[in-house]
Amino acid sequence: MRKSKPYKYSSTFRVLFWVALLVTYVAAVLPQDLAPTISQLSDKAHHVFAFVVLGFLLRLAYKINYWYGLLVLVCFGAFIELSQYYSPSRVTEAKDILADLIGAFVGLKLYKYLRKVM
Repeated sequence: MRKSKPYKYSSTFRVLFWVALLVTYVAAVLPQDLAPTISQLSDKAHHVFAFVVLGFLLRLAYKINYWYGLLVLVCFGAFIELSQYYSPSRVTEAKDILADLIGAFVGLKLYKYLRKVM
């Protein structure tokens, strides 16, 4: 059976997705003074950006249902917030989970839009 175009490189996208997931988690739980800074963007913008990338890569890497992908990414965002509760100099905020939800939504929709265009 022949693979469709977007899934031709799914193994590469899987590696990219898991690397992005790991980098996102580590950057989120590191103490604030050790965490990398990306320009002067707000914390919420960092959350949105990270989850746009994760959502897009998730759909490129796996043939996953849109709603299931959204649920997985929001649960990951909640896990990050729970982990930050135990991380020094980090603050747990419900607004971060909302920013993660928005980013995941945009990333997953971006894939859907680009899939239609291709």
